[in-house]
Amino acid sequence: MVWLDGERLTLADCRRIAAGEPAVAAPEGIARLAASRAVIERAVADNRLVYGVTTGFGRFADVAISPEQAAELQINLLRSHAAGVGEPLPPDVVRLCLALRANSLLQGHSGVRAALVELLLACLNAGIVPVVPAQGSLGASGDLAPLAHMALVLVGRGEAFLGGQRLPGAEALRRAGLQPLALAPKEGLALINGTQVMTSVAVLAHARASDLLAAADAIAALTCEALRGIPAAFAPSLQAVRPHPGQAAAAANLRRLLEESRLCTRPGELRVQDPYTLRCIPQVHGAARDALAYIGATLATEVNAATDNPLIFADAGDAGDQILSGGNFHGQPVAVAADCLAVALGGIGAMSERRCERLVNPALSGGLPAFLTDRAGLRSGLMLVQYTAASLVSENKVLAHPASVDSIPSSANQEDHVSMGTIAARKAATVVANLARILAAEWLCAAQAVDFLDPAALGRGSAAAYAAARKVVGFFDADQEPGPAIEGLAASLLDRTLLDAVTAAVGALD
Repeated sequence: MVWLDGERLTLADCRRIAAGEPAVAAPEGIARLAASRAVIERAVADNRLVYGVTTGFGRFADVAISPEQAAELQINLLRSHAAGVGEPLPPDVVRLCLALRANSLLQGHSGVRAALVELLLACLNAGIVPVVPAQGSLGASGDLAPLAHMALVLVGRGEAFLGGQRLPGAEALRRAGLQPLALAPKEGLALINGTQVMTSVAVLAHARASDLLAAADAIAALTCEALRGIPAAFAPSLQAVRPHPGQAAAAANLRRLLEESRLCTRPGELRVQDPYTLRCIPQVHGAARDALAYIGATLATEVNAATDNPLIFADAGDAGDQILSGGNFHGQPVAVAADCLAVALGGIGAMSERRCERLVNPALSGGLPAFLTDRAGLRSGLMLVQYTAASLVSENKVLAHPASVDSIPSSANQEDHVSMGTIAARKAATVVANLARILAAEWLCAAQAVDFLDPAALGRGSAAAYAAARKVVGFFDADQEPGPAIEGLAASLLDRTLLDAVTAAVGALD
């Protein structure tokens, strides 16, 4: 069980929630809600002009709303802003989104009642997954459209998945034994004015990318042995004079993985130095590691951020400072981080595909059979595996174009700069999925190549990577469809099967 208090949620906690672990509001978080709620209620009673409480939204910020209409304003907001389109977001993303919205509200700066937070978490823990279309967010003023779809279920509207069925929101609540909530002033706005959709997508993409980076070291080590590589390039002394942390970590991983190898060679034994895709693995993999460290730090801040507008500061001495309008909903920090993730992973995939080409190309493989088949001509072997990897690499190049440099004004130019953060995060998630398949293609080819050499001569870590591959797919002793093999190996990367095997052999990779 994960406790939410608005301040101490970790990225590891996020991953557990997305995977199905329950989340509960901590008492100290609930205790913060009353003071900010009292500020809102006083503002309504005094008919103060407060954005989104006694005014309209966006371009309508100067349109006054009477206290008698303040509650109606909130339900109208959800209805009108549920303009999302496209396929629903994956259930793990929506689960995390429910938890992150609750965690943000528990900071006590949004002016909502405890009942709203409790219903958010009750839906999460009951297995209610709102149907949230993936497209429609500009990533400023928060993820307005997708969060509106999520919030509709709380008031008995919209749609949700429950037990594998797609149901009307009211029916999903009924089956879970929950009652819809009648929104109070400010609560509709508090539900949708945030970055939780883009953050949820980015957090899970970052988690999977972290696993894939460690797996990429193990697969690269296996390829290094298949190509009789020179591990002298991974020596600590070389890394020490260019002391990027990620480079040092990747080189240390490679040294551990290749311990006891009888396939690797010394400088001058077969060649003086390796091509860049072997020799520069620490530099390229390491650069991505350093980028992921920045991305992780950004996301760790964001999951504990108050991203609503206006925000309530009940302890402010001056009543005029208790309700402040600002721009914490703007998704630029997440947008830039997500774009960075796509760029960083693009280089990992590009390098993996070039190693795949070396394995299948007889002019580059150092004596391995052409396309890793012993009946070349009659059989095509793994020729098309490299094609698939190349296709995915090129797709990732397109997806690496940053979304965060774009902006289209909205709400009659009141919202005149937006982040496109949700687009950036969704692109990054696709790059991660593509990278898993690119690495799987290399893994398939490297295991096939080793079978033409001597699997018993592999290093400790590489032997574990080879054995993990062989539990999914056997040696291709005749032409067969490689697509299912690539998909199976990609799944083994994403569910950490490879990492678990390597960890058992050499310890956890950095």
